[in-house]
Amino acid sequence: VAASAEQGRKKIEVVSLGDTIKFSLSPSKSKDRLSTNVAGVPVDDSNLIIRALDLYRKKTGTDKHFWIHLDKKVPTGAGLGGGSSNAATALWAANQFSGGIASEKDLQEWSGEIGSDIPFFFSRGAAYCTGRGEIVQDIPNLLPENLPMVLIKPPEACATAEVYKRLRLDQTSKADPLALLKEITQNGISQDVCVNDLG
Repeated sequence: VAASAEQGRKKIEVVSLGDTIKFSLSPSKSKDRLSTNVAGVPVDDSNLIIRALDLYRKKTGTDKHFWIHLDKKVPTGAGLGGGSSNAATALWAANQFSGGIASEKDLQEWSGEIGSDIPFFFSRGAAYCTGRGEIVQDIPNLLPENLPMVLIKPPEACATAEVYKRLRLDQTSKADPLALLKEITQNGISQDVCVNDLG
């Protein structure tokens, strides 16, 4: 995240970790039904999956409702985009079940209405995001696919919105994200170019 008077900027990249979501059409014309394998994950209309399906119906006028099962593998409250990626998947699935009536660009734009990080999950894997995160520019993948990574999830959960609300832009790095991207592109990744204003 880079300091800016009005906008945060961030580079986001995909790693191979994901939930599995199964969708089937519901006979109901009024309600979606969501189940999950993890206690504590909301299954009501506060869940981004349900909110995404409601958004899709609002934007397209379709009346399809779904039975959804979420097999959760991405840790919750870890800032890894689990909820946001699930919402993007729900928009994509609803569109597939409706014959692809919306473009991927439409889905990406609409998704920003319910979550700033959701539009990223319509990118090609690595992206430079501006605004609240909803303005997404695809960039080349900067990390080698075989780069080993360690993911550590502390026991305490952190709501992404709360983390960003507490971010003090006046105390963030003055590093220019585009200059960092150029440095990584030319010289590879190193500790010198890794900046974390949330840490």
